[in-house]
Amino acid sequence: MDLVSIRKSYRRYARHYDATFGRVFATGRHSAQKTLAPLNGKRVLEVGVGTGISFPEYPEGVDLVGIDVSREMLQVAQERINGGLPGVRGVAEMDAEALGFRDDSFDAVVGMYVASVVPNPDRMFAEMWRVCRPGGQILLVNHFASRQWLLRGVERSLRPLSRAVGFRPDMELDHFVHLTGCEPEAVEPASLFGYWKQVAFRKPA
Repeated sequence: MDLVSIRKSYRRYARHYDATFGRVFATGRHSAQKTLAPLNGKRVLEVGVGTGISFPEYPEGVDLVGIDVSREMLQVAQERINGGLPGVRGVAEMDAEALGFRDDSFDAVVGMYVASVVPNPDRMFAEMWRVCRPGGQILLVNHFASRQWLLRGVERSLRPLSRAVGFRPDMELDHFVHLTGCEPEAVEPASLFGYWKQVAFRKPA
């Protein structure tokens, strides 16, 4: 995985992403909102915001910023903002592994379906942790390698296609948690059958 292949993949997806993945990922987005609530008056960063498909689910009282490396995906997100989303401050083209924000800038930092996309998940998480305020939430929703042997085999067979499809299909949850160097506050299913999981962290106050 590298930024060139990621940008290339999501350039292809940009105009079709919502129609292709919108319903598939909807349960995870709803689950994230329940975990993050209440958000009124809080400053939130969404990393890997893509087309901004999650924006309408945030409450109006939130101060929301979104970042992504795909210019084409962000163009769709900006169109969504222009349609009327008062809680969204804006979006910016930015690498999740090198966030252009000061330390302790956000009350919550969210990454939905992005941990298996970035080249270095440990660097992404370190940046999310850095910009999160003490006592704040870091929340990730992502697919992790299945424990069911048949699905696990399929995921491993897709590994050589990671660069082409734009994501890592067989990332292990235990390995990801080890990379973060932190103990999750909770790990819960974020979809039917738990194919996607929600991993929540809390930065010590």
